[in-house]
Amino acid sequence: MSLVSSGTSVRLGGRLVVDGVDLAVEPGTVTALIGPNGAGKSSLIRALAGIRRPDAGRITYENRDWSGIPRKERARIVALVEQDATTELALPVRDVVALGRTPHASLLSGESAEDSAAISSALASAGVSAFATRDFSTLSGGERQRVQLARALAQEPRLLLLDEPTNHLDVSAQLSTLALIRSLAADGMGVLTALHDLNLAASFADTVVVLSGGRVVASGAPAAVLTSQIIGDVYGVTATVLTHPVTGAPLIAFS
Repeated sequence: MSLVSSGTSVRLGGRLVVDGVDLAVEPGTVTALIGPNGAGKSSLIRALAGIRRPDAGRITYENRDWSGIPRKERARIVALVEQDATTELALPVRDVVALGRTPHASLLSGESAEDSAAISSALASAGVSAFATRDFSTLSGGERQRVQLARALAQEPRLLLLDEPTNHLDVSAQLSTLALIRSLAADGMGVLTALHDLNLAASFADTVVVLSGGRVVASGAPAAVLTSQIIGDVYGVTATVLTHPVTGAPLIAFS
């Protein structure tokens, strides 16, 4: 049940921003998508989510053309959390999270017991139960990010696509969010997440995919990919890769 990108290319305003990317979102794994600003991470994620069709290449799910799968069915397979998802409506947080149940609802049905349970579970998992009745527009950026994650969890997807899920979050919230992502993968969900923080990618991902100029320049286990050479080539910085004294994961120090 993998979502597979084969030679995917995306153009924005005539400019090639994703260039022939091969990548798979596998069940039970966390893949971190890293690269400098403008590398094509967000554009690739939006193509994988089905928001826009690739200009070249193919995206498939279980060998089915992704764009040919009905939208409601796709929404029961994949959930997307974008960087700065907002709403103009003055909605209580619980109502925003309840939007995640839309792919499971029929036109004539109200909220079912199953819907209520999924919403409550999603609120709790994302740590936002305490402000379920607050107006979404009054929340901080970090709180909004966690609510959008709860909305995606209420969707009960098989695969989760995240574009900078730690954006706006403090250190504690970053770690708890990524710990939740790891637990979702342990339960069988496939996760692809764009991250700026290389140390978070090293600590939480099974696979790291490096994009530069829209192309994949490295892909593999964190220790194989997060090397001084690759970091220097892609980001133009000097980095020393150490070993975390507790976890054994790569630990990147910049100078």
